[in-house]
Amino acid sequence: MRVLLATNNPGKVREYCEILDGLPVELVTPQELGLAVEVPETGETYEENARRKASAYAAASGLVALADDSGLEVDALGGEPGVRSHRYDGGLGSDAERYRLLLRRLEGVPPERRTARFRCVIAIATPRGQVHICEGECSGLILGEPRGEGGFGYDPVFWLPELGRTMAELAPEEKNRVSHRGRAGLKAREILLRLLAADGPEIA
Repeated sequence: MRVLLATNNPGKVREYCEILDGLPVELVTPQELGLAVEVPETGETYEENARRKASAYAAASGLVALADDSGLEVDALGGEPGVRSHRYDGGLGSDAERYRLLLRRLEGVPPERRTARFRCVIAIATPRGQVHICEGECSGLILGEPRGEGGFGYDPVFWLPELGRTMAELAPEEKNRVSHRGRAGLKAREILLRLLAADGPEIA
């Protein structure tokens, strides 16, 4: 079975290839298929955005499609940036510019009040119109300065107290064990295996 990773984000593609490694599926990307599908992320929830993307890519490709929407929720900012994490600065800047904006908005907030969580919702859509949803979450704190060179997005400022490191300081396999995407991805593996068992290698 071929599964389309419905994203053009190289960081997400890399992580999903690691998280789904070992499944009897072939993972493909929109770029590899020559697909140009524009799905505006205008939903008010992670699930709404993930569902829209997965369904659009499944319909366009004729393949099972996996899409996610994820975000960082900071308690001291009332849950911001949340579902607009990637568009926090208007959607034009780099990852570093977005987390620098976040740090500016947290200036003066003491460490104990910088609690936050990463959330990820995965949607898996079939060409027949079925959509399966799973979620993952990871809690931590926002540092005052970035640390680490790995990962992407807000990883350099997301501190994991139980590990004593930021998400960007973790090795890929370690990050996939504890991250929101890794936890949602474990559930996605189960869904894909059920689809394979029910429909065989060709799901249409």
